[in-house]
Amino acid sequence: MKRAKPTSRYVVCIQNEACEDLALNKIYEVLADASAAKDGYLRVTDESGEDYLYPADYFIPIRLPQQVEKALVHAS
Repeated sequence: MKRAKPTSRYVVCIQNEACEDLALNKIYEVLADASAAKDGYLRVTDESGEDYLYPADYFIPIRLPQQVEKALVHAS
């Protein structure tokens, strides 16, 4: 049985103190990580191209139009 692909969730970076690999005002896709979320962190793929944990308060969640979300998924 095929597993359903989780829905993407996006955030905008509003703080990057001591985080050279986060760009202010950039949209990042949040990767599923329930354990990190419990501890107040989000897992995002940063400017290094790797996914890392960052404090959730460095970001604001946003809702993107479906067309934009599809375009971002196809671009990655």
